[in-house]
Amino acid sequence: MGEMNETSNVSQSSTLQETDKKCPKCGGVMDFDPNIGAMACPYCGYEEEIVQDAAASAAELDFESAEKTENCNWGAQKKQIICKSCGAETIYDALDVANECPYCGSNQVMEASDENTLAPGGVVPFAIGNEQASANFKQWIGKKFFCPKLAKQSAQPEAFKGIYLPYWTFDSDTFSRYSGKYGIDRTETYRDSDGKTQTRTVTDWHRTSGTYQEFIDDELVQGSERHDSAMLRGLEPFETAKNVPYKPEYVAGFVAERYSVGLKDAWEKAKQSISQKLKRNISDKIISDHHADHAKDVKVSTVFSKITYKYLMLPIWCSSFQYNGKVYQFMVNGQTGKVYGKTPVSVWKVLLVIGIVLAVVAVCFCGSTLLAAFSN
Repeated sequence: MGEMNETSNVSQSSTLQETDKKCPKCGGVMDFDPNIGAMACPYCGYEEEIVQDAAASAAELDFESAEKTENCNWGAQKKQIICKSCGAETIYDALDVANECPYCGSNQVMEASDENTLAPGGVVPFAIGNEQASANFKQWIGKKFFCPKLAKQSAQPEAFKGIYLPYWTFDSDTFSRYSGKYGIDRTETYRDSDGKTQTRTVTDWHRTSGTYQEFIDDELVQGSERHDSAMLRGLEPFETAKNVPYKPEYVAGFVAERYSVGLKDAWEKAKQSISQKLKRNISDKIISDHHADHAKDVKVSTVFSKITYKYLMLPIWCSSFQYNGKVYQFMVNGQTGKVYGKTPVSVWKVLLVIGIVLAVVAVCFCGSTLLAAFSN
C-alpha cells in the first residue's frame, strides 16, 4: 500500500497546480465551468482561462504500432489517495481518473495511466452546465406522449453528476468488394378468377458486383462497460472533431473514468459497426447506380488500411427522478445537450392509442367491404 501511495502522491503533485487550483481572491477550490469554458471559483466568481497547447486537437495515433492494446479488468481494485490539501486518505475505484476529496472538496486527479494503460489523448470539454441540462430534461420529458401527465409535472431531476467517460475513435481507409441483387419494379395486368382485369407489382431481379471505397472518420466506440450502453448510444453523436488535447484542468470538478475496453477489442467492435455502415451505403449505391427500387443479398468483403485511433474523454451529465416510488435514470450529452433515458408509461394512453388504431382498421375494413359490395 505504501508503494501505491507514493505513486499516487507523485502523480497528484504533478497535476495539483492545474486541477486543485486555489482562487487567488478568496482561496476557494476552482473548477472547470462549462458556461465559460474556463476555470472559475464557485464562491467569488473569479475566472481564469486555460492555457491551450499548440496542437488544436488530439493527435491521430497509428493503430498498427500501438503497444498497449489489451482490456483492463480492474474488477474490485481500489487505490488510496492522500489529499494534498488536507492530508486525508481516501479510497477510490481503480477506474477513477478524477474525483474530489470528500473532506475538503479539493479536486483529486489521479494517474490517468500506468505501465499497462494509455493516457487520454484528448478531451471534449463540457459545453453546457447542469442548469441547461436540467432545462433540456424538462423539455425532453414534456414531449414524451406516453409519459403520465403527473410524472411530467412532478419530475424533478436529482443533483446532476458530471462525468467524463472514455471513448475510442478510429479512422480508416476502406476498400470493399461486393455482390448482390437489385430489383426493378414494374406493373403487369392479369385476369383474376372472375375474369376481371387486375394490376400487380412485379419485381425483376438482376445480379451485380463491384468495388466501393470510403474513408471512415472518428468511428466511436465506448471504452467502458459500467454504464447502460443503449443509453450512451442514445446520446450520440458527439462532435469529436471539437476535442482539445487532454489537460487535467478540463476534468477539475468532475468525475472521470479510465477505459476498461482495450484498444484491440475496441477496434473489433468498430469493424463490426463500420461493416454494417458500409453494407447500407453499398446497398444505396446499387439502387442509385441501377435506378432500381430494391437491393438484396448484398455481400461485402472489406480491407481496412491506414488505421488510426484516439483515446478521448467525452462529457456526460447523469441524473434521475422518482415517480410512484420508482427511480428513472437519464443522461444528457454534456457537449450537445441531447437527452436520453427512461420514463414511466401511462397504461391508459397506451390503451387509448390501441383503441384508436383498432377503430381506424375497422373503419377501413368496413369501407373496403362496402365498396366491393357496391362494385358488384
